[in-house]
Amino acid sequence: MSQLFSALKLGPLQLSNRVIIAPMCQYSANKGQASDWHTIHLGGLALSGAGLLILEATAISPQARISYGDLGLWDDATEQALAKTLKIIRQYSTMPIGIQLAHAGRKASTEKPWMGGQAIAPSDVNGWQTIGPSAIAYDEASFPPKAASVKDLQDIVKDFVEAAKRAEKIGLNVIELHAAHGYLLHQFLSPLSNQREDDYGGSAENRMRLLLEVFDAVKSAVSSSMTVGVRISASDWVEGAWDLAQSEVLAQALQLRQCDYLHVSSGGLSAEQKIPVGPGYQLHFAQALKKVVSMPVIAVGLITEAEQAEQIISGAQADAVALARAMLYNPHWVWQAAEKLGATVQIPAQYLRSEPRGTKRHLFKTDP
Repeated sequence: MSQLFSALKLGPLQLSNRVIIAPMCQYSANKGQASDWHTIHLGGLALSGAGLLILEATAISPQARISYGDLGLWDDATEQALAKTLKIIRQYSTMPIGIQLAHAGRKASTEKPWMGGQAIAPSDVNGWQTIGPSAIAYDEASFPPKAASVKDLQDIVKDFVEAAKRAEKIGLNVIELHAAHGYLLHQFLSPLSNQREDDYGGSAENRMRLLLEVFDAVKSAVSSSMTVGVRISASDWVEGAWDLAQSEVLAQALQLRQCDYLHVSSGGLSAEQKIPVGPGYQLHFAQALKKVVSMPVIAVGLITEAEQAEQIISGAQADAVALARAMLYNPHWVWQAAEKLGATVQIPAQYLRSEPRGTKRHLFKTDP
């Protein structure tokens, strides 16, 4: 029996299999509001047969966006737009859907990637003043952020909480806090971007403080039926920066707070990073963190083949695998993986006749 297609519990939520669609920014919202593109894009992914779909990094405030095209969940308008998209998708899919709540920090106020992705000046019509742990820019081409005051941090915690409440109100199943890829919560973790001298800087304990405060506040604000997890970058890939040893301490602190899962990525904080990219290049981080916590650990990063994913799960290197670009390239990756691994996958009844001719067993099953 395929272990990749076995059930998995993430806190109160049970997944039908261990393939997770990772968050992928679409830069296609209007003032934070989900658009028709989101309905089309997410609707397709929700029919893929994966165990869980996590929506793209969703800003908790206008200032928290990576770009002016980012999805948001900070007021009634953004809530209603996303609720409309979800209502349409839910008519045709029972797949659990989560959301990644995020604040871009000093990496905010940028152009859309296909338009260059460059930093936009605060004075530009599509730009704004960014905020970070310290007034240190990401690189020479970026504008320095404002160093956050304690009041700013209190407001940011409140913004995460309000977004989490809205997420639960519109029926999402999972909240993932984005503390990876060089965005605000990761910026506080790393000594490269956090050079504060107050309770939020200096020691590793202090640098972890904001993320843990956000987690505690969100966990307390939502019901016990909501799964709450965290995505981290396990390493900055820069010597003397955030690393695996500190990530292990953070993972244990999150587990004590009843975190439901850990989604393990890496990098994104420094232009000086040196990453040896290759198949499963981040897997060793997930494997190491799985040894120090009992909560489920999700591996991500160039996991592209069914056999590779199966080996990760059957070898207990991680509890689930997350795919992003591979799912964009091949939205039926899960169907094909199930065929290769002798498993069954859930699809809409409208697609049943696509089962390959001559199949000796039933590859597909329909939603209950």
